[in-house]
Amino acid sequence: MLSNIPISCAPRRLRPVAAAAAGARPTTSRTRGILIFTLCLGIFASLKAQDIPAARAASEVTPPMAAVKQSAAPPHRFWDQENAWLFAGVAGARMLDYTSTRHFRDQGNNEVLLSNWVVDNKPLFVGIELAGTAVSMGVSYLCHRTGHHAAERWVSIVHIGAGVGGSIHNYALTPPAAEVSPAVANHLTP
Repeated sequence: MLSNIPISCAPRRLRPVAAAAAGARPTTSRTRGILIFTLCLGIFASLKAQDIPAARAASEVTPPMAAVKQSAAPPHRFWDQENAWLFAGVAGARMLDYTSTRHFRDQGNNEVLLSNWVVDNKPLFVGIELAGTAVSMGVSYLCHRTGHHAAERWVSIVHIGAGVGGSIHNYALTPPAAEVSPAVANHLTP
């Protein structure tokens, strides 16, 4: 009976119940908006950082190879203070991902990227989160060894952004709507 009513026609307080009866999943437009805003902000910041001021570009005339050598990030020790903070941020983002995933699994939501039995196995899931942190540090080290120092930093920055964005999404999820019994559905219909 409730499934015949369009969701948009249902009273605001009954829309989650009507959506669950129709088999629809509630949308999280606010979460999507936050993720898209964060992504656009990151892209804008990276493009802005790559701009060369017009006065400097007009005053300097250098051969192409010399310009490439000047624009590269200077070499540094791998375990410098900036990388240490970035790796701590990656570990924090992975820990936040673990807690947010456990939170939405405890609410009854299903995991999309991994299977539910992997997420429900706490030692295995902790190992996967630690492996993700180690892989991020390993990719940063490979970038460092090959002289791609800017990419070395961006690997951690992107990992932190993706981890925090995913955690925001996980915490924004609502518990799935409960099944509506026929007796309750009869009282909800006008």
